[in-house]
Amino acid sequence: MSICFCPLASGSSGNSIYISSGETSVLVDAGVSGVSVERALQTINKNCSEISAIFITHEHSDHMSGAGILSRRYCIPIYATEGTWNGIKNNHSLRNTLGKIIPDNERVVISESELKIGDFVVKAFDIPHDATEPVGYTFFSNGYKIAIATDIGEPNDVIKENLRDSDAFLIESNHDIEMLINGSYPQRLKNRILSSKGHMSNAVAGQLLCEVFSKRLKHVFLGHLSEENNRPLIAFDTVSRILKANGVNTNCENGLRLSVAERYSASTAVKFD
Repeated sequence: MSICFCPLASGSSGNSIYISSGETSVLVDAGVSGVSVERALQTINKNCSEISAIFITHEHSDHMSGAGILSRRYCIPIYATEGTWNGIKNNHSLRNTLGKIIPDNERVVISESELKIGDFVVKAFDIPHDATEPVGYTFFSNGYKIAIATDIGEPNDVIKENLRDSDAFLIESNHDIEMLINGSYPQRLKNRILSSKGHMSNAVAGQLLCEVFSKRLKHVFLGHLSEENNRPLIAFDTVSRILKANGVNTNCENGLRLSVAERYSASTAVKFD
């Protein structure tokens, strides 16, 4: 069996990631329209009818706005922490965005506990972000481990432990600090992004990657880039320089493959056979 790992959209404008074991296929987040998810899947020859579950990291709209329509259209269960469900239900706008979900398709995940979906074992882990009980996820199948960790205010030991020994993962590389500080955002928003429950910069992403790197790690997507305060080339170059300074070779034969996830379309899928 093979593993397919493909960001379908990634950025402050919306996020969704496809992971498949061949037998079981899931989405992590659906923060773009249902049509956008469908079209992105079609470009990699996949279909929403194959999706067994949608795992939501937290209740911000760029992570959940398309989940409701996909759940209703294809009868897909949505998994989220109890805090995330409460965050949606207690916010009129988010509640309307998600819409009515069949009770049996509203599933709860518990951080640090494992659950089984088809031939995936899924584990949620806590993320420091300004949401209600946000999490990242790890997926285990066929001897492989894939991890997702975005919207990180400040990387901690929990995040590092869950990223270690992965074959591939997507981590946040949200902003270039100088671009953010000198940019047009109001100071209140800048402070939020730079806080311990905000978003992770390119430089911090590079440092985190060095700390969790192992020879097992084959591919890393940099994701959730700010459209205003980052550029794909800046994120890539910043992280690459930090890795090189710490003796990690990238994008060469037998080296770590580093790429930036596409904002509005499916990225090149990573496959493990």
